[in-house]
Amino acid sequence: MVTTPPAAEEIVPVIRHVVHPSDFSEASRRAFAYALKTALIAKGKLSLIHETEDEQRDWSDFPGAEETLARWGILPAGSPAQALNDLGIDVEKIIGTGSDPVAGVLTYLQQNAADLIVLATHQHGSNWLRKSVAEPVARKSGEMTLFVPATGRGFISEEDGTVSLRRILIPVAETPSPQPAILATARLIRQLKCEEGHVTLLHVGEEELEVETPRVTGWGWRQFRKSGNVIDVILETAQSQETDLIVMSTDGRNGFLDALRGSHSERVVRHTPCPLLAIPELSTGAKEMTKAEKKDWYREKQKPARKRAPTK
Repeated sequence: MVTTPPAAEEIVPVIRHVVHPSDFSEASRRAFAYALKTALIAKGKLSLIHETEDEQRDWSDFPGAEETLARWGILPAGSPAQALNDLGIDVEKIIGTGSDPVAGVLTYLQQNAADLIVLATHQHGSNWLRKSVAEPVARKSGEMTLFVPATGRGFISEEDGTVSLRRILIPVAETPSPQPAILATARLIRQLKCEEGHVTLLHVGEEELEVETPRVTGWGWRQFRKSGNVIDVILETAQSQETDLIVMSTDGRNGFLDALRGSHSERVVRHTPCPLLAIPELSTGAKEMTKAEKKDWYREKQKPARKRAPTK
């Protein structure tokens, strides 16, 4: 029997702490909109981190949460910081004084558990790009990471905070398990209250792959199998389907962030035409997502039902 999934407002967020390292570039400001929107929906904590040797940097360089929410029509213009607490958001701004932004961010993450890290990519001309911050932070932290490119398609508007998520791509394989990505996608759709769209499950290989997918009202799931270079096929499919978001399960042995070093990893993260959510299979976020979503009502197997033997 299929039962009705809970309404979006009944879904309890599993992301309680969002961390956004920033270099104050335009790319980082775009990523900030995603970090703030996530914290707003989750009613959680948002930590903004900047590492610099420039003693002239001060708090005013950080993007303003109050000003952004006022622009989005969520707060009145000129609202005090207390207004954020009234919305259930706790925003902290941290300026580190080290010369190594990767080490600074990782030290913070070791001392303060995070459920999601939001990182800007394609930061052409910025110091952080030359030091390759995004990839090592994501790899070494082992937590869910949202990569937001400086250009290309997005699904959260910087100007008004509106959500336009219609097409999602999930590359799937036997390992790592695609379920963390599938569960996160279903939860994201419900919490963002996206009324309709479709999710494409892309398997690059010769054999068919069976997966389980959720029932999400207004959304369809379709599965494709293609041959070729994995990275090329992912990028080409995302481009041709005008994908709004790529969601990938990863792990420490076979995940693309660890196994596909150098130019391969760089091509996925820095050349994705849209935001990319990487979910390490053993991350805190993946475990919490699985625990929260593991209910009979959400599962539908993408394979024919087995025939029962006739009763004698």
